[in-house]
Amino acid sequence: MANAMKRLIPLLDRVLIKRAEAITKTAGGIVIPEKAQSKVLHGEVVAVGPGARKENGEFVPVLVKVGDRVLLPEYGGTKVSLESDEKEYHLFRESDILAKIEN
Repeated sequence: MANAMKRLIPLLDRVLIKRAEAITKTAGGIVIPEKAQSKVLHGEVVAVGPGARKENGEFVPVLVKVGDRVLLPEYGGTKVSLESDEKEYHLFRESDILAKIEN
C-alpha cells in the first residue's frame, strides 16, 4: 500500500481517504445483508495535497494530516482504485470533510 500511495499525490486541497469497512456481522454473530448495511461515514486520511492557493500565490495548509480519522458526507468524493491495491479510496476536497475524529 505504501508504494501505491507514493505514486498518488493529491493536488491542492484534496485529501485521499480510505473509508472504514462496513459492519457485516453483529456482536451476536448474525450476518447483516448488504442492503441492510448503513453507509460508512468515516475513514482514514491516506495522503494529503499541499493546500489551496490564495490569490497572491501563497498556500493555505490543509488542516488534516495522514493518519487522521475524519467524518465524511454521505455523498461526494471521487472513487479511486489503484492497480496494485484492491482497496477502494476516495478523493475529497478539504472543505467537503465534515469533522476530524479525535481518539
